[in-house]
Amino acid sequence: QVKLVESGGGLVQTGGSLRLSCAASGRTFSSYTMGWFRQAPGKEREFVAAIDWTNVNTLYTDSVKGRFTISRDNAKNLVYLQMNNLKPEDTAVYFCAGATAPFSPARSMAVSYQFWGQGTQVTVSS
Repeated sequence: QVKLVESGGGLVQTGGSLRLSCAASGRTFSSYTMGWFRQAPGKEREFVAAIDWTNVNTLYTDSVKGRFTISRDNAKNLVYLQMNNLKPEDTAVYFCAGATAPFSPARSMAVSYQFWGQGTQVTVSS
């Protein structure tokens, strides 16, 4: 069992940066594929990024490529999402998620994640 707690959200102007953190509890965290998803008001939850347990392989949705970077520190049980050049369309609640399944393109699907955080709000003003 893994408990996930996100932090680092807030209000930022267009072009600004934020770094989200996800603190995980549980001894098996380092073996999990970790992902970030987001959900804007009135929209479905969408995939943002995922990372394998080795901190080497990553996957991003096209709209954030070149602007967002996912990383993890297994020694500290932390996952990060560095968000640069933020745009108003990035406004959403951001969720951290953990999957027991190995990293693959299928980890872009929310249904493949077993563990979820409560979310942190990111608001980008124009």
